[in-house]
Amino acid sequence: MPTGETQPWTVVVLTEEAFGDVDARNVAQLHAAERAEGQDVRHVVLVPADTHRNLLADVLDRLTLGELREAVEELRQRRPDPAEARADAETALRATVEALRAQGLQVTGRTTDDDPLPAVRDALAAGPDARELVVVTRPHAVEDTFHADWASKARDAFGVPVLHVYAGTTRLG
Repeated sequence: MPTGETQPWTVVVLTEEAFGDVDARNVAQLHAAERAEGQDVRHVVLVPADTHRNLLADVLDRLTLGELREAVEELRQRRPDPAEARADAETALRATVEALRAQGLQVTGRTTDDDPLPAVRDALAAGPDARELVVVTRPHAVEDTFHADWASKARDAFGVPVLHVYAGTTRLG
């Protein structure tokens, strides 16, 4: 490679919901300096279709965050219809890709099965240029506490840096 040229590299982004402005800015700012220097940073977004939601964990998450009304609503909703879960994932994917492109990022994406970690593994293995994983989720008290969340599992399974950010905030998980 001639001097001054850089290899393109990829950041895999795993999110459970559509990005808002804060989330898109957070991801865009992670490598703003590298992009300003002309490095080719690409993003691959993965959004799982949550067809096997853990109702007990969802209710406990809401209760530990002091969200009693939301906990009751979780009980009323029960498990999502698989077709509805897939449609929701597609909608979240489109919104996230649009939000990141509005920040000037190069983005592709796809939905995954309920367990996104096999798709993360595939995205990281797709080329030698995948360098890190950014996981954006709501706080999940049970999973986060017992390190059963996606970010913790990814840290244990993959040989790349993993950043866990809570959706809509700059708080790290």
